[in-house]
Amino acid sequence: MTNLTLVLGNKNYSSWSMRAWLCMKQTGAVFDEVSLNLAAPDILEQKAQHTSAGRVPVLKHGDLTVWDSLAIAEYLAEGFPNAGLWPADTRQRAWARSVANEMHSGFAALREQMPMNIRASYPDRVPDDAVTHDIRRIHAAWRDCRAAHGQDGPFLFGSFTIADAFFAPVVTRFRTYGVDMDDACQAYADAVRHHADVQAWATAARAESWVMPQYEF
Repeated sequence: MTNLTLVLGNKNYSSWSMRAWLCMKQTGAVFDEVSLNLAAPDILEQKAQHTSAGRVPVLKHGDLTVWDSLAIAEYLAEGFPNAGLWPADTRQRAWARSVANEMHSGFAALREQMPMNIRASYPDRVPDDAVTHDIRRIHAAWRDCRAAHGQDGPFLFGSFTIADAFFAPVVTRFRTYGVDMDDACQAYADAVRHHADVQAWATAARAESWVMPQYEF
């Protein structure tokens, strides 16, 4: 699969872009990147040049446009069946899809009150009950996946999959906001944080000059 372009938002703030980019990197494919400053005055016009949905990330494959991070992940999993984007085992794959979809559609309180901001550190930002509930559920999902399927590696299903790509921005959030974790969750978060592609994304995020004031506290 060639002629791939991934349109992204700010690497410091755009969690959905991070997810799609990590999945793309997992394939090993060569691709072009187009980065958009989501705080630019003409950002709506810029996004409209790539998709009528008006959102990033966007994957362009020749004359095909795929938008939404989960749709991009699934398209890449189909296009690169040997990349291990989903677990090979049917039961593990069903579980991985379940937690990735839960992350994709849920945890609204965490998203709103603890936005991704890789460059920042806000350990004194106290979560309310709704955010605390989201944090507990995420930790429980991590523990359950690791206990049932993580024997062959440090990630949720052993090797790095779409499920880990979807939780990677949460790992950065927990670091930014100083969220306490038990040993099992901390070990998983450390494994994600030290993954080479996650580190490359974080390095690029810290080098960005773009600032979105609504995500700075």
